[in-house]
Amino acid sequence: MWEGDDTPRATGHMTANPVIHMGVPSMIAFLIIGIAWGMMPVNPYRFRHGKWGRILVSFAGPAMNLVLAFVSLTILGCIWSPLEHDPTPVEMFLLTGGFLNIVLFALNMLPVPPLDGSNILANLSRTVAGWYSHPQAQMAGLLLFFALIWSNMFSVVFGFAQWIAVTYAAIIWSLFS
Repeated sequence: MWEGDDTPRATGHMTANPVIHMGVPSMIAFLIIGIAWGMMPVNPYRFRHGKWGRILVSFAGPAMNLVLAFVSLTILGCIWSPLEHDPTPVEMFLLTGGFLNIVLFALNMLPVPPLDGSNILANLSRTVAGWYSHPQAQMAGLLLFFALIWSNMFSVVFGFAQWIAVTYAAIIWSLFS
């Protein structure tokens, strides 16, 4: 909206309802295989700042993942004692929400079409934009994404995100204890 495009409001996407953003196929995929996606329709021709507007809008989703991660982990750090061995359900919820949002940030920033990182990179480099404009780029990106899922790379990302989450919450705890 700040960039001058009212498409999300006009299409009814200015809501917290995940079904609107994800759609039924994404919700079914989430229930079956644990992977979901969402979209926010925009018209980049209405952006005030051209390619910088496209970069900013593409980064908005991953940035929100970081904000949600650090809000939940900050709350966790205020109520959690890492010296206790059994976390409460609320503490587990906050830790899981924090680390999963870090994972979502990392995944969304991958320069693989159609993820947000590919939009950012394409707007920074005409060469990359040319590669991504190939008709098969979306399919190749999807295959690369599934290759990452089947490889051990996701367990590395999950482990690192969990380490960041626990370390950040422990630092916050140490500041308030």
